[in-house]
Amino acid sequence: MAAESSIGLHYTQDVAATPTGLLSFAEFERLPDSRVGKQELRHGELATMPPAKLLQYDAQRRIRKLLEAAFGEGWEIDIEMAFRPGGERDCWIADVAAVDAVRYRRDRDSGYIQGAPELVVEVLSPSNTVTEMLDRRDVCLNSGAREFWVVDPVRSSVEVFSPEGRGASYKLGQSIPLFVGGTLPIDQVFQ
Repeated sequence: MAAESSIGLHYTQDVAATPTGLLSFAEFERLPDSRVGKQELRHGELATMPPAKLLQYDAQRRIRKLLEAAFGEGWEIDIEMAFRPGGERDCWIADVAAVDAVRYRRDRDSGYIQGAPELVVEVLSPSNTVTEMLDRRDVCLNSGAREFWVVDPVRSSVEVFSPEGRGASYKLGQSIPLFVGGTLPIDQVFQ
């Protein structure tokens, strides 16, 4: 079953994570590596996501390359970046993230970005739920992200949210204004 976001994107409502009891971050770090996908600690609950399918993975790589070119020196941009948004029961993974290089070097010794990356980009996949995306958006924007993007490769659109509560939807033929200056044409995201 599909549901519509506040500005129009559709997400599946399938269950993506099964609560397994509340875990601390220390307990989470002691878990063995998952053989079936990547794992996150969300509000103390263990969530296992299937590996990215090629459509999602291609979008992640393309967005990373576009952001590297647009943001330039002084930024660390990568896919599948782990971060600690706050609290002792959270360790999340951004599909694509941009972090100030000074901050990245400062946080490197702790093993994780502390707080949300300045830009968090999530590429929709069939395993995402409306509740998960809204929670991700709120957690990221409340823990330091300057922007949170939801990329829909099926509809060729991007939703952009800011901490001030602003949201905008961009489609083919439009460009996203970047907080570092310049713009990112949507057509390049979905080539």
